[in-house]
Amino acid sequence: MSAPLTSLSIASSPGFADYALLDCGAGRKLEKFGKVLVDRPEAQALWTPRLGEAEWAKAHAVFSASGEDDEKGKWRIDKPVPGEWPVVVDGVTMLCKLSGLWHLGLFPEQRPHWQWMLGEIAKVKGETPRVLNLFGYTGCASLLAARAGAEVTHVDASKKAIAWGRENQAASKLDGAKIRWILDDAAKFTAREVRRGRTYHMILVDPPKFGRGPEGEVWDLFTHLPALLADCARLLAPGRAGLVLTVYAIRASAVAFDQLLRDTLAGRGGVYDTGELAIQAQSGPLVPTSLFVRWASTP
Repeated sequence: MSAPLTSLSIASSPGFADYALLDCGAGRKLEKFGKVLVDRPEAQALWTPRLGEAEWAKAHAVFSASGEDDEKGKWRIDKPVPGEWPVVVDGVTMLCKLSGLWHLGLFPEQRPHWQWMLGEIAKVKGETPRVLNLFGYTGCASLLAARAGAEVTHVDASKKAIAWGRENQAASKLDGAKIRWILDDAAKFTAREVRRGRTYHMILVDPPKFGRGPEGEVWDLFTHLPALLADCARLLAPGRAGLVLTVYAIRASAVAFDQLLRDTLAGRGGVYDTGELAIQAQSGPLVPTSLFVRWASTP
């Protein structure tokens, strides 16, 4: 049995060459994606911005949310922005775009998880590491794993996200990488993999709070996550294996998701790391973005 949770950790990133969180505050964040500066909503940034208005005015584009949903709204373009532009992350190229959502096609705060994943799959010996990326979006984690030599199964319910991921694969010059791009409902696909007897050394689970599958399947985080994780537990390879659960329902508790995963993986032992994922602004503040639980087997 694993030891009970006694403390939470912070997994944060200061950014990288092609990305920086320049400043944040007053419910906004100023970021640099490659050569493009964007001003987006950030409900967790309750403090006062450190930089002056002149610095914020350098943004190429400003996103205004519609209603209570920060993700939906429209972009105001103040300076010319390409239809798409490259952002390099640890050797893979992600093509960022301004669309109808505030997402640009890349979640840079996830980098600590990507680095942890790469460290864990490097420990797999005697066979090619197998990675399952559920709710994989535009595929940064999938590309990084494939670049490291893993066989990757990438699952997302959005045809647009899958197409975007393939574009990123081509931009990264990883056309020969072993990636299966699967357009499917994550819960249905995972259940089928259990029946097929498949196993994976690393499983990434990054579900939305609510969503729909390609055939209208309804996803509700608090209703459907336990069953999905139970199937993921069955898919974990014996011996060396790991799982990353990221939950952007920030009003929930990391403790609750830690206990759910411990219950699901009871009997496997292993080591847990639970807390909040955050990103460090160059101006000082640490912005929390999501909850996470990471599990790794022990030799």
